[in-house]
Amino acid sequence: MKRMGMMLLCLTLIGTPGLRAFAAEVDQPSAGEMALDLVVARPFGVAITAVSSAVFLVSLPFTALAGGVGEAADELVKKPAQETFMRCLGCRVSGRHQTPR
Repeated sequence: MKRMGMMLLCLTLIGTPGLRAFAAEVDQPSAGEMALDLVVARPFGVAITAVSSAVFLVSLPFTALAGGVGEAADELVKKPAQETFMRCLGCRVSGRHQTPR
């Protein structure tokens, strides 16, 4: 399982720079971008969201004493979750997909 995770991470890091070179100016993602997002980016995003949420829970007593719970929640829970779940398939920016006019 650990070896599979490392392999997915390496493939993601190797394949990501090449995607920008073939990116079109239009905001409409291609089928390849959607498939890559579904197979690689979404599972990676779910894993990052889970790990960062666990880090938030572990750090909660310390951030509560310091008064920074809101900021920690935004950075460690809200942003990764938005990038994973509130982004259209194949899009690079979180939020709902709007067709270009």
